[in-house]
Amino acid sequence: MTVGILHPGEMGAAVGAALRTTGATVLWASDGRSAATARRAAKAGLEDAGTVEALVRRSEVIVSLCPPHAAVDVASVARGFDGLYVDANAVSPATARQIAALVGRYVDGGVIGPPPRAPGTTRLYLSGADAPRIAELFAGTTVDARVVSERIGDASALKMAFAAWTKGTAALLLAIRAVAEAEGVEEALLAEWALSFPELPDRSLAAARSARAKGWRWVGEMEEIAATFEADGQPGGFHRAAAEIFRKR
Repeated sequence: MTVGILHPGEMGAAVGAALRTTGATVLWASDGRSAATARRAAKAGLEDAGTVEALVRRSEVIVSLCPPHAAVDVASVARGFDGLYVDANAVSPATARQIAALVGRYVDGGVIGPPPRAPGTTRLYLSGADAPRIAELFAGTTVDARVVSERIGDASALKMAFAAWTKGTAALLLAIRAVAEAEGVEEALLAEWALSFPELPDRSLAAARSARAKGWRWVGEMEEIAATFEADGQPGGFHRAAAEIFRKR
């Protein structure tokens, strides 16, 4: 089995490394990518196909793991691909269906958890008619692949609902502390949190660290969540505001 990874960031490189433990050949494309990406790919043992076109030509399965705002553009390079395209990005069900229309045979995916370096930490939720095949591909690896349904969009919907809470509440904590600091009551707020909600001081610090490191990636994710909410008749303003908070980090 030959699998192409578009493009091996921290998550993509770890997923590629997990696939290599099954004996799969895992490709990436160095053309136009950064030195940091090349280092990650080399450390994960991925084989450089050179160009995306060569990767598409050689792969039986392609797994897309990229920032949400780039998911459609990344999928467009696989037009005419006759293998199985797995979009595992944090996108709305509507975006998932848009991507499916571009690439032909398609599995909708959503990752929950950190880069999969140890068993039991990371789930890859899958939906679509070919989802069981992709779940089987990851069997025995550090990626816990779970089939949601045969319906395209269901895995993305689950990811949107999950991240609406985890990252949405992180953004709210960041905004609350910013307001408390501006008003000169941050220390008093932290003291009250310690009494009423002892977990919140540490959660707010963790949210700040994560936002500094990768909040730029979460802007598009919050916008996809907002679109999901609005498509289902719920207000999207919560997560459009969260996108703005992460955009400032």
